[in-house]
Amino acid sequence: MEERRHSGFGIASFITSIVSAILIFLLVVILGVMEASTPGGLDENSAGAMTGGIFMFAFLGASLLALVLGIVGSVQNDRKKVFAILGTVISAVSLVTTIFLIVLGLAMD
Repeated sequence: MEERRHSGFGIASFITSIVSAILIFLLVVILGVMEASTPGGLDENSAGAMTGGIFMFAFLGASLLALVLGIVGSVQNDRKKVFAILGTVISAVSLVTTIFLIVLGLAMD
Protein backbone atom coordinates (compact mmCIF):
# COMPACT_ATOMS: atom_id res chain seq x y z
CA MET A 1 0.00 0.00 0.00
CA GLU A 2 1.34 3.39 -1.01
CA GLU A 3 1.63 6.05 1.68
CA ARG A 4 -0.69 9.00 1.18
CA ARG A 5 0.91 12.37 0.50
CA HIS A 6 -0.10 15.70 1.97
CA SER A 7 -2.58 17.71 -0.03
CA GLY A 8 -1.04 20.53 -2.05
CA PHE A 9 -4.17 22.58 -1.39
CA GLY A 10 -3.78 21.88 2.32
CA ILE A 11 -0.16 22.99 2.40
CA ALA A 12 -1.02 26.13 0.43
CA SER A 13 -3.91 26.81 2.82
CA PHE A 14 -1.71 26.36 5.88
CA ILE A 15 1.04 28.67 4.61
CA THR A 16 -1.40 31.30 3.34
CA SER A 17 -3.40 31.27 6.57
CA ILE A 18 -0.28 31.68 8.74
CA VAL A 19 1.11 34.52 6.59
CA SER A 20 -2.22 36.35 6.35
CA ALA A 21 -2.89 36.01 10.10
CA ILE A 22 0.54 37.46 10.92
CA LEU A 23 0.09 40.30 8.43
CA ILE A 24 -3.40 41.12 9.76
CA PHE A 25 -2.05 41.19 13.32
CA LEU A 26 0.84 43.48 12.33
CA LEU A 27 -1.50 45.76 10.39
CA VAL A 28 -3.88 46.05 13.35
CA VAL A 29 -0.94 46.93 15.61
CA ILE A 30 0.40 49.51 13.14
CA LEU A 31 -3.02 51.12 12.66
CA GLY A 32 -3.57 51.12 16.43
CA VAL A 33 -0.26 52.90 16.99
CA MET A 34 -1.12 55.40 14.25
CA GLU A 35 -4.50 56.06 15.89
CA ALA A 36 -3.01 56.44 19.37
CA SER A 37 -0.13 58.67 18.28
CA THR A 38 -2.23 61.07 16.23
CA PRO A 39 -3.79 63.93 18.24
CA GLY A 40 -7.56 63.68 17.86
CA GLY A 41 -7.29 60.25 16.25
CA LEU A 42 -6.45 59.15 12.74
CA ASP A 43 -8.30 61.01 9.99
CA GLU A 44 -10.37 58.46 8.05
CA ASN A 45 -9.62 60.28 4.78
CA SER A 46 -5.85 60.31 5.26
CA ALA A 47 -3.56 58.37 2.96
CA GLY A 48 -2.38 56.20 5.86
CA ALA A 49 -5.89 55.17 6.86
CA MET A 50 -6.89 54.43 3.29
CA THR A 51 -3.74 52.43 2.65
CA GLY A 52 -4.34 50.49 5.86
CA GLY A 53 -7.90 49.75 4.76
CA ILE A 54 -6.77 48.52 1.37
CA PHE A 55 -4.17 46.25 2.97
CA MET A 56 -6.77 45.00 5.46
CA PHE A 57 -9.09 43.97 2.62
CA ALA A 58 -6.17 42.32 0.77
CA PHE A 59 -5.12 40.34 3.86
CA LEU A 60 -8.72 39.35 4.59
CA GLY A 61 -8.98 38.20 0.97
CA ALA A 62 -5.85 36.09 1.42
CA SER A 63 -7.34 34.60 4.57
CA LEU A 64 -10.56 33.83 2.71
CA LEU A 65 -8.53 32.19 -0.05
CA ALA A 66 -6.75 30.09 2.59
CA LEU A 67 -10.15 29.03 3.95
CA VAL A 68 -11.31 27.91 0.51
CA LEU A 69 -8.03 26.08 -0.17
CA GLY A 70 -8.32 24.35 3.20
CA ILE A 71 -11.84 23.18 2.47
CA VAL A 72 -10.79 21.90 -0.96
CA GLY A 73 -7.80 20.12 0.57
CA SER A 74 -9.89 18.53 3.28
CA VAL A 75 -12.32 16.91 0.83
CA GLN A 76 -9.59 15.18 -1.19
CA ASN A 77 -9.95 11.47 -0.48
CA ASP A 78 -6.49 10.28 -1.43
CA ARG A 79 -4.47 12.84 0.56
CA LYS A 80 -3.55 13.56 4.17
CA LYS A 81 -5.73 16.26 5.69
CA VAL A 82 -3.58 17.66 8.52
CA PHE A 83 -2.42 20.85 6.79
CA ALA A 84 -5.83 21.39 5.18
CA ILE A 85 -7.59 21.26 8.55
CA LEU A 86 -4.97 23.47 10.22
CA GLY A 87 -5.20 26.02 7.39
CA THR A 88 -8.98 26.01 7.55
CA VAL A 89 -9.06 26.51 11.32
CA ILE A 90 -6.38 29.23 11.36
CA SER A 91 -7.96 31.18 8.52
CA ALA A 92 -11.46 30.87 10.00
CA VAL A 93 -10.28 32.10 13.40
CA SER A 94 -8.36 34.93 11.73
CA LEU A 95 -11.39 35.99 9.67
CA VAL A 96 -13.85 35.85 12.56
CA THR A 97 -11.52 37.69 14.96
CA THR A 98 -10.71 40.44 12.46
CA ILE A 99 -14.34 40.96 11.48
CA PHE A 100 -15.27 41.07 15.18
CA LEU A 101 -12.60 43.75 15.79
CA ILE A 102 -13.83 45.78 12.81
CA VAL A 103 -17.45 45.61 14.00
CA LEU A 104 -16.36 46.47 17.55
CA GLY A 105 -14.39 49.46 16.26
CA LEU A 106 -17.35 50.69 14.21
CA ALA A 107 -19.68 50.29 17.20
CA MET A 108 -17.43 52.42 19.40
CA ASP A 109 -17.63 55.42 17.08
